[in-house]
Amino acid sequence: EKGNGKTAVIALGGNALGNTPQEQLELVQNTAKHIVDMIQDGTNVVVSHGNGPQVGMINNAFAYAAANDDKTPDMPFPEAGAMSQGYIGYQLSQAILNDLKSRDIMRSTACIVTQTVVDEDDPAFQNPTKPVGAFMDEETAKAKAEAMGITVKEDAGRGWRQVVASPIPKRIVEFDAVRDLVEDGYVVVSTGGGGVPVFETENGYV
Repeated sequence: EKGNGKTAVIALGGNALGNTPQEQLELVQNTAKHIVDMIQDGTNVVVSHGNGPQVGMINNAFAYAAANDDKTPDMPFPEAGAMSQGYIGYQLSQAILNDLKSRDIMRSTACIVTQTVVDEDDPAFQNPTKPVGAFMDEETAKAKAEAMGITVKEDAGRGWRQVVASPIPKRIVEFDAVRDLVEDGYVVVSTGGGGVPVFETENGYV
């Protein structure tokens, strides 16, 4: 059943979710308790989350595997982004659902892998600024940039990281599905990492 209060969007930073899936699982279990406190008070919740470290981890793992054997393909960032939404959303949804059940709250969760429409001419594509993946020293970062054709920048004096474009979001493709699920009482996890950025064309989304 739907709560009797307002609907709130909770945004969790990707850097706050830990550096490994195991560490993340422990952190989301603690976070879930606070989210369920809100739900118990009648608030309807949509959870969003960052994915900078996680999408970088996925991308780096596939890049390493592809460079060291001929059976693993390189994984493009859109697909890596969708993977990160899936596994972060799975852990968040499960942790929230388990806490709901422990309190006998008859609500369910849903995780939506989400696409976000951006403008193909957005100037952000010419000036990547969003850090992803692990920190590196300057020498390693610049060597990786030259070898892989990526952009790297220093991140707040903490080291060097790969950066990708962060275009302005125009519209969430699955917005109606998220709204309908919330209206039906689901606790929804969506738009992880801002959603997989897509262009809208006359033939659909790419």
